[in-house]
Amino acid sequence: MIYLDNSATTKPDPSVLESFAKVNESYWFNPASIHALGDQANRLLETARGQIAELLKTQAKSVIFTSGGTEGTNFVVRQTAKARKAIGTHILISKVEHPAGIEVGNLLSDEGFEVEWLEVDNTGAVQLEDLKKKIRRTTTVVSIQHVNNEIGTIQPLQECLEIIRSNSRAIVHVDAVQSYGKLPVDFDNLPVDWLTLSGHKFHGIKGSGVAVCSKQIDLEALIVGGGQEFGLRSGTAPVAQAVALAKAMRLAHQDQQMVHKKLLLLQQELLHFSNLHPLVTVLTPKIAAPHIVTLAVKGVTGEVLVNALEKHQIYVSTSSACSSKKKSTSHVLQAMKVPNELIDGVIRISMGKDTTEQDINAFIKTFEMILGQLERNLQS
Repeated sequence: MIYLDNSATTKPDPSVLESFAKVNESYWFNPASIHALGDQANRLLETARGQIAELLKTQAKSVIFTSGGTEGTNFVVRQTAKARKAIGTHILISKVEHPAGIEVGNLLSDEGFEVEWLEVDNTGAVQLEDLKKKIRRTTTVVSIQHVNNEIGTIQPLQECLEIIRSNSRAIVHVDAVQSYGKLPVDFDNLPVDWLTLSGHKFHGIKGSGVAVCSKQIDLEALIVGGGQEFGLRSGTAPVAQAVALAKAMRLAHQDQQMVHKKLLLLQQELLHFSNLHPLVTVLTPKIAAPHIVTLAVKGVTGEVLVNALEKHQIYVSTSSACSSKKKSTSHVLQAMKVPNELIDGVIRISMGKDTTEQDINAFIKTFEMILGQLERNLQS
């Protein structure tokens, strides 16, 4: 099996699974209990919180455990918008956000907020002139991805921040789900207000994530009840997930430079092949994360290509796993104004730390064979 769908999910690291199992076996107590066993669990929870805060260069009290990227984006964008409604109702969200960002924008619009969508260029990068035109003194929230989940574009966040900070007091949220472990991600490198991460994108456990702020920001609770997570997200804290998440983050941080270098070489191999093939159009831009290569092939659908590769036990996707089963046209590719004849034939190859040169060579050989069959069919 050759797994090239790491942007959808990654295989949990064995040491992360070991940490998860150990906590569930030996420290399964409720961390809110006041007895000694509860205190043991709580110490593990808070140690994990502190480790994550240290990695992201913020305070432990700024780390909110969530179930992943979708919840994190909903929590930060929606609750921040509500908390700042007295200041204004104007919100900016890029047109190429993860479906969670798009849908929370639609929801806020239905609730009476004025949501505007930031245009992108043909590489998927936010158009800075459009941001300059749309930002206002009364803009309260701006939400922009770090790395696009469909094509890998790295957004020009530093330039965006200069415009936002010069023209508003908006709270800036960055979805760093696809960038953590591949690019430097912390509040020194990304001086934003909120970062959201998801553990299963960097060899952690599904159902684990964090929303992390650079400074204390007063928000309404997402879930009310026992007051856990500083009163913002009630419910018994999943200690094992928190410990496993901290472990996965430490490993990803530790290996980030090595993984980046390795993935960049593999990405260059894929791009070299793809740029030379007459049927293939590369959609991933030059300024992109190293783990994603998105291609379009004329005259065939992405699903046909995915199924053809699957017959050889090579697994890729057509687009974001969070939306590909809806059978809808990619909003990312539409925002980039990719021609319709290319949109239908898109596949995304996404690599991880376990991807090898042999995997990529096998993909290229098999894909070239499939394209050859397609070319013959088109000529007949």
